[in-house]
Amino acid sequence: MSDMKKVTLVLSDGTKFHGKSFGYDAPVAGEVVFNTAMMGYPESLTDPSYAGQLMTLTFPLVGNYGVPPFTFEENGLPTFMESDKIYASAIIVNDYSEQYSHWNAVESLADWLKREKVPGITGIDTRELTKVLREHGVMMGKILFDDEPDNIPEANYEGVNFVDQVSCKEIIRYNEGAGKKVVLVDCGVKANIIRCLINRGVEVIRVPWNYDYTDMDFDGLFLANGPGDPDMCEDAVNIIRKQISQSRKPICGICMGNQLLSKAAGATIYKLKYGHRSHNQPVRMVGTNNCYITSQNHGYAVDAKTLGNDWEELFVNMNDGSNEGIRHKVNPWFSSQFHPEACSGPVDTEFMFDKFVETLK
Repeated sequence: MSDMKKVTLVLSDGTKFHGKSFGYDAPVAGEVVFNTAMMGYPESLTDPSYAGQLMTLTFPLVGNYGVPPFTFEENGLPTFMESDKIYASAIIVNDYSEQYSHWNAVESLADWLKREKVPGITGIDTRELTKVLREHGVMMGKILFDDEPDNIPEANYEGVNFVDQVSCKEIIRYNEGAGKKVVLVDCGVKANIIRCLINRGVEVIRVPWNYDYTDMDFDGLFLANGPGDPDMCEDAVNIIRKQISQSRKPICGICMGNQLLSKAAGATIYKLKYGHRSHNQPVRMVGTNNCYITSQNHGYAVDAKTLGNDWEELFVNMNDGSNEGIRHKVNPWFSSQFHPEACSGPVDTEFMFDKFVETLK
């Protein structure tokens, strides 16, 4: 610990937090957000939805179970991660554990961060940092090395199309010839979403976020999660509008997919003060008393009051009343703001995949 470089986290309002570097030694800037989950840092770091963000973990002890191997299955999906690399710009923790113990660990969190050139800082009062972010809202921040005072990075989050940065660039097929065909619009999809579809016996055709799939041969459309502001994805929204104007084929969306489907339905999007990033967000299915514990990772939300007359809310957040999903009143089109595949996190709502597959004809 003594050979760690001293660093300072500087928020855009001037607030400073002092700590030490345990990851890759390089300054970085990005949007500072917090995640209240107690575990799951390998999955969170490789979630493309964290692109451009400095991820603060509120749980105090991080790194004690190491990192699993970065292996890939025959279908090309990573076995234990959510994508092909770390997408978060940095990780901020209170107490990094140099020692780790887990049956599936092959390296330390520090070694993994250094190998992928991602900064990690420890010794930060993450509870106090979280209080600042909750009071002020998420804000830009910089991780600066005390012995390099002139090396100051710059970063922009607003107005950047992160979806375009993380989406696939060409069509990728999984489970070919398995039966029903599902077009998956890749806005930054997590591997377990694809896996949940494959496990239900469908063929998945993964297309770039702005690909026009409306003339393709498929049975259902799946709109995946992704990073950043959905208002930057107008091309994807226009293609969804084209699809729903000419076909009643089933549609399901997750996270960013919920927001894009909502925009196609006429709704507007707003930015949450500090977002929902955790494994314990309670949501209620509208019209019922059914409440589910969900895993979430998003900074924007749908203004449900602006939905078209043919649409209605499907789920609402029990903490702040924000929208957690929509559905069409007639056609088999529905979505969730939370992650039903929840890797990592609770699997209370995996039935969303069953419901989608059941609608395929």
